[in-house]
Amino acid sequence: MSASQRHDRGAERILVINPGSTTTKVALFEGEVPLFDETVEHGKESLRAFPAVTDQFAFRLRAVKDVLEHHGVLDTPLDAVAGRGGLLAPMQGGTWRVGPAMLATLAEARHGEHPCNLGAALARHFADLHGVEAYIVDPVVTDEMDDVARYTGLPQIRRRSVFHALSHRAAARVAASRCGVAYEEGRFLVAHMGGGVSVAAHRCGRIVDVVNALDGDGPITAERTGRLPVLPVLDLIERGLQTFESMRRIVLREGGLWAHCGTNDLREVERRMETGDAAAAAIFDALAYTIAKELASLAPAVLGTARGGVTTVTAVVLTGGMARSVRLTSRLEAHLGWLGPMVVLPDVEEMRALTQGVLRVLRGEEVAKEYV
Repeated sequence: MSASQRHDRGAERILVINPGSTTTKVALFEGEVPLFDETVEHGKESLRAFPAVTDQFAFRLRAVKDVLEHHGVLDTPLDAVAGRGGLLAPMQGGTWRVGPAMLATLAEARHGEHPCNLGAALARHFADLHGVEAYIVDPVVTDEMDDVARYTGLPQIRRRSVFHALSHRAAARVAASRCGVAYEEGRFLVAHMGGGVSVAAHRCGRIVDVVNALDGDGPITAERTGRLPVLPVLDLIERGLQTFESMRRIVLREGGLWAHCGTNDLREVERRMETGDAAAAAIFDALAYTIAKELASLAPAVLGTARGGVTTVTAVVLTGGMARSVRLTSRLEAHLGWLGPMVVLPDVEEMRALTQGVLRVLRGEEVAKEYV
C-alpha cells in the first residue's frame, strides 16, 4: 500500500513498542490519539530463563503479537513503527531510522545489555511486515553531559550518559508546564523509577549530568544492586565466589529488591510490610533513601554556579512505575522537600513521545537521523 493510500484513511497510524526491564508496552496511535496502550508484565522467573537479553526476542515478539491479536489489529495497515532506543554509541536526541548498522550494534550488545536493545529489532520486524520504516526516538544513550561530569578518579574510565532519556524529557516537559515555566528555562531533578532507576539533572533544556544505573552506579532498585563498594566486589571474584559474568548479571538483573526479598515487585514488598515483615520494611527504607541521596547529589549540576543571585530547583520530578507507590513518593518528598516542589508523574506518556517523534518525520518537520 502506498503512502498516499494509507493517508486516505485519515491520521497516520503508528505502532509503538517499548520493551523495559520487566514489561513490554504496546500501543497503536492514529496521529496523537491512542487507539489502545497496553502494558504486558513479565514475571522475573520467566525472564530468568533467558541467559542473554537477545534471547528474549521471540518471547517479547509473542507478547506484542498477543496484544495486537487481542485488539484485532495484527494485520492492520501502518504508516510507521516506533521502538524504544537501545544502548548504542553516544548520540544526539531526536528521531533515528532503524537500519542494519543499528541492529548489528544492538544484537552484539557492543555498548551494554538491556531489554531496550530489543526495541529497534521488534520495530523493524513489524515495519518489514507492513513495508514501512521503523524509528527510535530520544534513545537511552542521548548525551548532553557537561564535560566535568564525565571525570572519574581513574583516567581510563569515563562516566557515560545512559538513562531513560525519553521518559526523563517527557516528564520534565510536563512538570515545566505545571510549574508555569518553559522547559528550556527550568532546572529539574528527575528520577525514572522502574525496574532500573536513572536520575538526571535537567538545566535549561539540557540534561547535564546522569546517574547511570546500567554501569552499576546509582540507587538500589527493583532488580539492580545500585552502587557497590569496588574492593569487596573484586574480592568476591578473586576468591572464585563470583565470575565477571555472574557479577554483571547480579548487578543488573538479580540485585536490589530481588536479592533481598525474592521479588522485583514493589507492590509485593509493600504487602509484606503491611503484615509486619521487618526485612521488607528495611529494604524499602534503603531503596527510598538511596534514590533520595542520588537526586540530592545532582543539586550542584542542576543549579550550576548560581552567580548573580540565588537559583532554586524548579521541581523534583518522579516518574516510572514505582512512582505509583504513594508510600515511596511520600517518603521521597519527606527526604527532598527542602530542594523544591515535587511533581509525581507515574504515567508520563513515553508512548506518545515516541509517536510524536515519528510524526515529526512523517510530516516533514524533522529529518530522521541515520546511524552508521
